[in-house]
This record gives sequence, structure tokens and C-alpha cells, in this order.
Amino acid sequence: MSATGISGTETGTGGGAGGTGGGWREAAGRYSLLPLRIFLGVTFVYAGLDKLLSDTFFNDSAPGSLVGTLNAVKSSAAIPAMIDLALKNPHAFGYAIALGEVAVGIGTLLGLLTRIAALGGAAISASLWLTVSWSTHPYYYGNDLVYLMAWLPLVLAGAPLLSVDAVISAARRRRRHGHRA
Repeated sequence: MSATGISGTETGTGGGAGGTGGGWREAAGRYSLLPLRIFLGVTFVYAGLDKLLSDTFFNDSAPGSLVGTLNAVKSSAAIPAMIDLALKNPHAFGYAIALGEVAVGIGTLLGLLTRIAALGGAAISASLWLTVSWSTHPYYYGNDLVYLMAWLPLVLAGAPLLSVDAVISAARRRRRHGHRA
């Protein structure tokens, strides 16, 4: 039987420093991206649904509409050509962003194609940072750059635990090892 001591190292099973048992620090390390996954997933699902269900987002003359926002930030965007492109068909652009946010959020929450979902989230965040929140000063008041940086650990690490990706990976390993026997 093992016990985790106050220092966080496991005793009784060869755990702790140099052991194989692990302990709470190892478990914390393994699960460290889970809160980020949950936060980003829920936030992006909410943001997408909020746009899709909004009375104003697709109403071009309403305050806070997509068209109004795009026109308001056009002169201050880092890449005004992105705004021009969006204004060519703003409703298609708005649906693409909203549905993209929902897809990214669901993929992240489920851990399904997590690296691809995170790359999509990073792309959405980067495009919003370079357009809508580019003129925010000081830069750390804008949230899109923070979201962009928050997606990067998931792009790099994926979702190795509590995810569809992990289940698929484990099944592939079992098949591979089963064929060798």
C-alpha cells in the first residue's frame, strides 16, 4: 500500500524521487491542461452560440452588429484587408466564425482532434486580435491575444487524458501490440 506524504512524494511503493509511483505532483502535471481545455471549450461554445442566437449580431443596422463592429475597427486593424474581405459577405463570415467557435469548443471539450481544434481556436483568436482588438492599449487589456496564447499549449500537447483522442490512441496501441503476439 502506498501513502502520499506531506512533501508530495509517494512512500511505500518506490514512488517519490526517482520512483515509479508518482504522487500528487505527477498527477497534477498529467491533468494540468484539463482546466484550460474546459475553460476554452466552454468559452468558445458559448461565444459561438451567443452570436448565432443574438438578435443583433446579424442585424446590420443594430448597435453591436457584426457589420457595425467591422466598420468601426476597419481603420485601426493591423490588417485592414481582413476586414475588407469580411465585409464582402459579412453574414457568411459571421456564420463561419460562430460555427467555427462552436466546433472548436466542442472538439476541445471532447478532446476530439484536439490539436486541430486548438489550431482553429488559435486562428480565430489571432484573426480577432489582428482586427477587432488590435487597437486596444495597453495590449494586455485586449483578451484575444491572451486567448491566442492560451490555445498554444493545447496545439502542442493535445489532450492526452480524458479525451476521445486518448481513447483512439489507446485502441491503436492495443491493436498494434495485439498483432505482434
